[in-house]
Amino acid sequence: MKRALVTGASGAIGAAICRRLAADGLHVIVHANRNVALAESLRDELIANGGSAQAVQFDVVDAEATLAALEPLLEAGPIQVLVNNAGIHDDAAFPGMRRAQWSRVIDVSLNGFFNVTQPLTMPMVRSRWGRIISISSIAGITGNRGQTNYAAAKGALHAASKSLALELASRGITVNAVAPGIIASEMSQGTFDQAAIERLVPMKRAGQASEVADLVGFLASERAAYISGQVISINGGMI
Repeated sequence: MKRALVTGASGAIGAAICRRLAADGLHVIVHANRNVALAESLRDELIANGGSAQAVQFDVVDAEATLAALEPLLEAGPIQVLVNNAGIHDDAAFPGMRRAQWSRVIDVSLNGFFNVTQPLTMPMVRSRWGRIISISSIAGITGNRGQTNYAAAKGALHAASKSLALELASRGITVNAVAPGIIASEMSQGTFDQAAIERLVPMKRAGQASEVADLVGFLASERAAYISGQVISINGGMI
């Protein structure tokens, strides 16, 4: 049974991805940092529904803690599917943005990508099969007012994914980014009302976390073996 690690799995998109991968027959490692109880609850749900899962806790920003958490997992063999979903946003107009706002967003999305992905790469290479999928954002493609830090982090993820895809292409490992637009969640409900969604999204609705998860599930499958180095946006026609 292939194993999948989903970081930031306590949120709506992360949880939906865990459910999709578990339904597809993968053993799912459900990651959280602060919301450990939610990760454990999701683990229990996956197992109750016939899946295979475990929960793990670490801060992706802390390189030493991340490695300490990953090493015992790797003792059981490679983690062949990695979904880098951990990320935060801390919005502010750039002239008033604090250095801490810039650094923290970059740390979680970009440095977190390195801290988690790098230790898992060589075991994937040895197995000659792997899927690395990073959850980005439409902001990393188009930019967005008040999100210079977030757009910078996600845009850098796109470039990193394309470069890593070139390095790993001959080893049976694909590397892609998924860039959602407005997805229904507690976070988006506080930002976009229905009028804003109808104005911004040609399909006149927010996307569902399950729709993002279905795309990730496909990219993690054998069927997506020839798709690598891509940024695939799922946004209801916004761009």
